[in-house]
Amino acid sequence: MTDRTMRALLFACVLAGCADAAPKPEPECEGESCEGSSPDDANDDDDERDASADARVGVADAGKTSGPAPRRDAAPDSTAVDAGEETADAAQPAPTTDGGATAPSGAVKSSAGCGAAMPTAGESTIDVMGTARAYILTLPKSYDASKPYKLVFAWHGLGGTAAQIARSYYGLQAQSNDGVIFVAGQGLQTSNSVGSGPGWPNTNGQDVAFVKALYAKLQTTVCIDENRVFSVGMSYGGIMSNTLGCQMGDVFRAIAPIAGSGPGFGARGATCVGQVATWLAHGDNDTVVSTASGVASRDFWAKANHCQTTTVPTEPSPCVAYDGCDEGHPVTWCQFVGGHTVPPFASKAIWNFFSQF
Repeated sequence: MTDRTMRALLFACVLAGCADAAPKPEPECEGESCEGSSPDDANDDDDERDASADARVGVADAGKTSGPAPRRDAAPDSTAVDAGEETADAAQPAPTTDGGATAPSGAVKSSAGCGAAMPTAGESTIDVMGTARAYILTLPKSYDASKPYKLVFAWHGLGGTAAQIARSYYGLQAQSNDGVIFVAGQGLQTSNSVGSGPGWPNTNGQDVAFVKALYAKLQTTVCIDENRVFSVGMSYGGIMSNTLGCQMGDVFRAIAPIAGSGPGFGARGATCVGQVATWLAHGDNDTVVSTASGVASRDFWAKANHCQTTTVPTEPSPCVAYDGCDEGHPVTWCQFVGGHTVPPFASKAIWNFFSQF
């Protein structure tokens, strides 16, 4: 059996939570750990601890630590993929000296959809480049069309579905106190060296076009705060979040990729626009999307946000925050003990990170 075949089988079992079953299209991580805690569970901490035995939390070093110098054009390891082929034209951070657009920030910016009729939640489609793209819109139970809400896009992994993500949106829905609009997108069928199933290959820019079209629709139909738009995802969903942080950095305020890679390979080799705050997590024994790929993503965003190479511990352990980043654009890195999975602290840590904006 070749190494590539073994990786494919391992990927299928890890992501689907199987034991002796034959390989098949898989969700983005182990069992329910891809979603974090259930929104109906009052005790989020206990639910997160039980999400995955694989997601043990490491311990951050005391005091300041040093990391490798951030790299502007670090591309992911081509053997660690669940998204497309690596190319040499890596993404470039957005320039900040030419007066170009930067990530939105500051006061609330109400969308045109504020004051509009009650939108329809649930499953829907939108035509993008001649293809019907599916998504799920989840509104707060107490939705008020005159109140601008934060908007969170959430993305599944290879073989996953929007419906899986919409169960809890990586545990963020339970953290949101009924104050956030969530959207889960559905990927298109794809295949690569690791497996096949719905994903985010962004062929000819189709997935970024999907998000741009969907966001434009939401701007006119729901009441959102356009200065507080976020993205989260794991595995292929983490890669998608990195892609959006690069190519739509003038829309997204912050991103939270888990076990992802990029930007800057395959169809993602575009020059970045804007600037995003970034929270990243990656297992130290990830054999599906290599830990080195996550480190490259970390270095990319640290460089883009002009951070120093030193860090300080931040909550929760084992996370660290980079020193000296551009104001309003922090970079947090959480390398935990575990494999290709969502760490048990993710939902609360991501929610706290997004809430500072």
